[in-house]
Amino acid sequence: MSEQLVIDINQLRIKVNEMDPVRLGVVGCGVIGKVHLAAANEISGIESVAVADIREDAAREAAERFSVSQVYLDAQELFENPEVEAVILALPAHARTELALKAFDRGKHVLIEKPVAMNAGEVEAMIEAIGDLVGACCSSRFRFLPSADAVTEFIAGGSLGSIRVVRCRAMGPAGPKPDKMPPVWRLMRSLNSGGILANWGCYDLDYLLGITGWSLKPLTVLARTWPISPQLSHRIPPGSDAETHYSALVLCEGGTALSIERGEYMAAQKDQQWKIVGDRGSLELTMVNAPGKRIVHEHVTDEGLKSEAIWEGDEDAAVINRGLLEDFALSIRESRQPKTNLEQALVVQRITDAVYESSRLGNAVVV
Repeated sequence: MSEQLVIDINQLRIKVNEMDPVRLGVVGCGVIGKVHLAAANEISGIESVAVADIREDAAREAAERFSVSQVYLDAQELFENPEVEAVILALPAHARTELALKAFDRGKHVLIEKPVAMNAGEVEAMIEAIGDLVGACCSSRFRFLPSADAVTEFIAGGSLGSIRVVRCRAMGPAGPKPDKMPPVWRLMRSLNSGGILANWGCYDLDYLLGITGWSLKPLTVLARTWPISPQLSHRIPPGSDAETHYSALVLCEGGTALSIERGEYMAAQKDQQWKIVGDRGSLELTMVNAPGKRIVHEHVTDEGLKSEAIWEGDEDAAVINRGLLEDFALSIRESRQPKTNLEQALVVQRITDAVYESSRLGNAVVV
């Protein structure tokens, strides 16, 4: 199965490289903006023609490093450039929706960094404004890994039967005090809508909903979020007010339970547990790329429980960023939907909003 997926990925790459290049503008020249520019430079089906950042030094440095000819300090001016047909919004969440709406108004296709927005209302506003343009979301990153394709195909084949539980538990232990603090916006609700749930929960949800074919329809959420413990607070910027740990149970139509938990700066060992449990079998898996990765199918035979790998191998970390851009470009040229579109991102955002609301109220809430 994995060999066939490699062939499919290579065929996708060939299609992108042979098409008329998509002329790209990148708004935001920080760390992730440069990641996008580096990936774009490796794809002949994409031409980076403009960058924009309110910090002139950052914009000019990125333009020089990645051979981009046009530099703007105002995103609106980039949107007015007729040479730019698609843009990436690579800046904190609080600014994305306003810029996406302006880009759509100027006829630009948009790839939006994660989290897609501050709340579901903003996603709904983008859906209303998009028209026939492409709106893609970066929460799909890990579904470009070959193992994700293998899992998606296997689940769709019905070997697990009726899905009962879809589970993710990912704990990151606190390390030594960092020499350099993480970005201020990363744990500020006013700037990025939340903390670990906004930053990584969107990946978790996109992955779990995506590999199950977006078939899960959330009904209610019971959740709790926690801030960093006081004894570890010196590891994050002063004034940070967002959660570093969350746990949620999402009940879906048809009786499926979606269980998600993630934490960072934890007083706990690293723990990565992903599992899909059906009434005929289950899958043990992991979302992120890792050496010697294995996806294991477990099912009952007359001799008892049997385990077998349905996929195993190493994965190139570059795929998660390159795949995003290749998919975005092909979606534009083929007039099709991207891996995660705005309607699917809205499902992720509605669950996210419900997690925060349930934690605030201390009760279950309707999605």
